[in-house]
Amino acid sequence: MIRISKHLTIGLLLALSPMTAQELIGVVHNEENGQPMSTVHVLNLNKVKMSITDSEGVFVIPASVNDTLLLSYLGFKSLKVKVTNDLIKYPKTIFKLTQLALALEEVILRPYQLTGFLDIDAKNVPINRNPRYSIPGLPSSGYEAGTRGSSAFSRVVGSIFNPFDFLHNLFGKKPKQLRKLKMMQENNELRDLLAVKYDRETLEEVLQLDQVDLEEILRNCNFSEGFIKSANDLQILEAISGCYEEYKVLSRR
Repeated sequence: MIRISKHLTIGLLLALSPMTAQELIGVVHNEENGQPMSTVHVLNLNKVKMSITDSEGVFVIPASVNDTLLLSYLGFKSLKVKVTNDLIKYPKTIFKLTQLALALEEVILRPYQLTGFLDIDAKNVPINRNPRYSIPGLPSSGYEAGTRGSSAFSRVVGSIFNPFDFLHNLFGKKPKQLRKLKMMQENNELRDLLAVKYDRETLEEVLQLDQVDLEEILRNCNFSEGFIKSANDLQILEAISGCYEEYKVLSRR
């Protein structure tokens, strides 16, 4: 009869158990001059955890092998990094960000001439004329039609009469990615980052959806083209989250 020692058994169990998250320590430098970069945002896309580099360019973030990190900084090209054993085993690996060439386009401002008379000025200031329709029994403020055309109204009416089918078509095929929505909303540092971003890059990477998918979800939730184009990334996250929460409510019924 073969006996296996207690220590060997424990060692085998540890070897066979899944690798838990560890801390990855890295340093971010400016590729052009080699200087450390502070306040760079480092996001673990798999775990939806975020870190920010200190004055020496150093960051510490929970990570496991095969996780993906996204390093971003305003005016620099974002960098995606696949986590390996070596990155965790050998701390303070240097990551370099490349500065983007920025081209400012001419912006034309069209000020509104105010007369000082409320009844006249109120007619001159543009207002959002996109109607919203509510689905009975749901806690949200409803759907924004986005256009006054008949097609938009038809989509909204269809969602009111058959809300589960409407939302299941949006979210039913993407449960894994969209479960990250709640994690994103609970991360205050990430929310602060999204509040000043308008490029959708972080949302696309975390949710594994491209910009076309994000815009299509918002359109089908009947948000206006103006909102889709002008909202910051945090507002987009909140809009998609609201629609997703309604789907979860209906899917439990």
